[in-house]
Amino acid sequence: MMQKLNYPSFTFKLKTNENKTLIFDIVRKKYVTLTPEEWVRQNTIHYLFKEKNYPISLMAVEKQLKIRTLRKRIDIVSYTNDGIPFLIVECKAPSVQISQDTFDQIARYNLKLEAQILMVTNGISHYYCVMNHKKQAYEFLSELPDAQF
Repeated sequence: MMQKLNYPSFTFKLKTNENKTLIFDIVRKKYVTLTPEEWVRQNTIHYLFKEKNYPISLMAVEKQLKIRTLRKRIDIVSYTNDGIPFLIVECKAPSVQISQDTFDQIARYNLKLEAQILMVTNGISHYYCVMNHKKQAYEFLSELPDAQF
C-alpha cells in the first residue's frame, strides 16, 4: 500500500490492471494509475471535499493551462459557483521536498488564474497562502479555509 500521508484516512476504490494499481478519481470519474504523486492528489481531493466542503462538481484535476508557449497542468483547481478559480493546488510526491521552486511554479500558474488561495503539498507538509493582489505578495495561512460558496 502507499505511504501514510498527513491527512485523515479516506476510503479509495482501487483495482489492478496489467500489473498496475489504479485508483478511482472522484473528480475525473475514472481510474488513473496510482503513482506517489497521484496518491497525494487523490488524498488532497478527498480532504478538500470531505473535510473542507469544496464541491466535487466545482473541481478540475490536471487542468491544462497555456503560459506563453508552454502547456502546463494544474493538479487541482476549485472554482466558485460563478466559475472563478478560488483555490489551486500543486501536489508533489511525498519524497519531493517542497521548495521555493514549488512556490514559484504555482505562482506562475496563478498569474494566469488569479485564484485567491494557493495550496502546495507533498502529502506530508501542506502550505496554504492567500494572494494579496494589492501588495503582489502571498500571506501564509495556518490552515486551509473551508469552502464558503
